[in-house]
Amino acid sequence: MTKNINLTLKVWRQKNSSAAGNFERLEAKDISTDMSFLEMLDIINEKLTLEGKEPIAFDHDCREGICGQCGSVINGRPHGPEKGTTLCQLHMRHFADGDELVIEPFRARAFKVVKDLAVDRSPLDQLIQAGGYISANTGAAPDANALPISKETAEMAFDAAACIGCGACIAACPNASAMLFIGAKVSHLNLLPQGKSEADKRTLGMVRKMDTLGFGNCTNERECEAECPKEISITNIARLNRGFIKASLFSSEK
Repeated sequence: MTKNINLTLKVWRQKNSSAAGNFERLEAKDISTDMSFLEMLDIINEKLTLEGKEPIAFDHDCREGICGQCGSVINGRPHGPEKGTTLCQLHMRHFADGDELVIEPFRARAFKVVKDLAVDRSPLDQLIQAGGYISANTGAAPDANALPISKETAEMAFDAAACIGCGACIAACPNASAMLFIGAKVSHLNLLPQGKSEADKRTLGMVRKMDTLGFGNCTNERECEAECPKEISITNIARLNRGFIKASLFSSEK
């Protein structure tokens, strides 16, 4: 049943990456529990604008849990308290009247704050450019049975391909590691016949680029798996590590 709740928000405000930031206390009154979290922020921004104040900057696009653009840390958890949910699909019914919510941007050395809750996630694009693709010409869609792939392999590749590149795994990791993101991209492509010819080059290139960009390494804390809105498994990190060791020792790409 629809009801309205009142919340206290402590929102991180920061003009740019070089400015000092601080938490600003705001009151969210009469918030419908049918709203999404981003719709709640829209209401707050409308109020701030009418008062002649600067609205809160935050990332969003599709608002359907597909694009990976949205993302903030709510009470210490990327995308909020609900498992397997993006911030845009998090509804206010999951909060209680009188709750205090601490809202801050994704924290990682590689993610520079653009403004308030918005961060620069272009380092993820640079990781993709380092190997998250295949070079083969695609042409027309091939027949579904032209390249035999086992059901198990197809499902593993499909599960890895569900990654939307939101960066929640990095924000959740105490080392700000991009290993789950890279592991998903590498698994998605390396498991399939089209990606095998560049598997070693892809694996080495993406891991080395991760180090260059200032991401940390994986220490198996599993926060990434717990907070991933698409529930990507850390088995993809294990597969990445095996591939990296093999490519480092035996590949001509090293």
